[in-house]
Amino acid sequence: MLYLSTRGHADRKRFCEILLEGLAPDGGLYLPETYPQVSAATLEQWRKLPYASLAFEVLSLYIDDIPPADLKAICEKTYTEEVFGTKEIVPLRKLDDGLYLEALSNGPTLAFKDMAMQLLGNLFEYELARRGEELNILGATSGDTGSAAEYAMRGKKGVRVFMTSPQGRMSPFQQAQMFSLQDANIHNLALEGVFDDCQDIVKAVSNDLDFKRTYRIGTVNSINWARLMAQVVYYFAGYFQATEATGAARVSFTVPSGNFGNVCAGHVARMMGLPIEKLVVATNENDVLDEFFRTGVYRVRGSADTHETSSPSMDISKASNFERFVFDLLGRDAARVADLFGAQLARQGCFDLSADPVFRSAAQHYGFASGKSTHADRLATIRDTFERFGTMIDTHTADGLKVARVHLQPGVPMVVLETALPIKFAETIQEALGRLPDRPAKFEGIEALPKRVQVMPADVALVQAYIVRHVN
Repeated sequence: MLYLSTRGHADRKRFCEILLEGLAPDGGLYLPETYPQVSAATLEQWRKLPYASLAFEVLSLYIDDIPPADLKAICEKTYTEEVFGTKEIVPLRKLDDGLYLEALSNGPTLAFKDMAMQLLGNLFEYELARRGEELNILGATSGDTGSAAEYAMRGKKGVRVFMTSPQGRMSPFQQAQMFSLQDANIHNLALEGVFDDCQDIVKAVSNDLDFKRTYRIGTVNSINWARLMAQVVYYFAGYFQATEATGAARVSFTVPSGNFGNVCAGHVARMMGLPIEKLVVATNENDVLDEFFRTGVYRVRGSADTHETSSPSMDISKASNFERFVFDLLGRDAARVADLFGAQLARQGCFDLSADPVFRSAAQHYGFASGKSTHADRLATIRDTFERFGTMIDTHTADGLKVARVHLQPGVPMVVLETALPIKFAETIQEALGRLPDRPAKFEGIEALPKRVQVMPADVALVQAYIVRHVN
């Protein structure tokens, strides 16, 4: 299996090369040359597999430079009941007829990012030990990626983490999860700006090829293919559970989305042959993705126009992984993708595919739909879900549920991907329900712990200088 860049860089690389690299040298994102196809017969063979075995089967289709026995051991080490709290790892919970929640937030940091990040930590440690090398991970987080990455990488041999986040833009619980870590290989940088400023800095450093090579810079954001690939697995697991429960042939998924990574994994699963009817993108007030799927216009907002909301992990106006989908949408025309995401966005801050016949295929051929949720919607959905089903959900999952109900179809189960546990957004839960969510015992008093964080302006040179000081 070889991987190519969405912007046309000539080199084709194998999995372990792109695992440690992140962005391609031309600024593009890696994708497999072709999506491996999974037959109906294979799906039936996989249906009863435990999650770790299912992960091995899916990942084996994309990884041929790690011996199968080693990859199987990595999957079994990662996806355990001890780490994720249940034997099913991602159990399905029924709400209404035809409407389900897939629980993805039972890992160490109570967010779906653990599903991929725990695997990524073990893959990094394995490959770096095999090479006798070290890696300095530079990441950006709007809330959950950072803590998931840091908990997955803390204490790992050969790995340092430099995680940027927007100063004051995460919930107190999210900040405490990250900033309370005292591990020597973990560095938190709170930048004065919004998430998109953090993400831009990660991309700028990754595109500085000399710096990247000299200081062995890698990424854990979903621009790293390995992370997105790991997320493909739970679409298969959700499909198996939903079809087992209902007898349906096809399933739809609604995915709360800011950076397009989570739902892009669903796109990959669908391209592999998983019988997905619809992939519904749910946004908050930062509705860049909803605007595209409604109008064909992708319009990036500036920092001043990026709303600070009660679902802060989706306060994003530049969806990094969207480039992967547009690459497929445009028939893998790398030159056009490079122009759209390079020159056009730099010049105009937007591009318009509304008049292009391919835009219609986003819904017709690829199954995409979308919708938007507001703060008032979140409060109403949290309240309704708790009162009717006794289920407490977080703010992002509430965005997903609100939008999912608009796209329900008879005979097609709708699976909403849960994104985090409610405790991470306690203030809004209190506003909606008049009570605080339950807190896992291991996180009692976390906000009062000593903080280890460096606040600085959102400046590429300052971030690079910090990395240099703490690597040497």
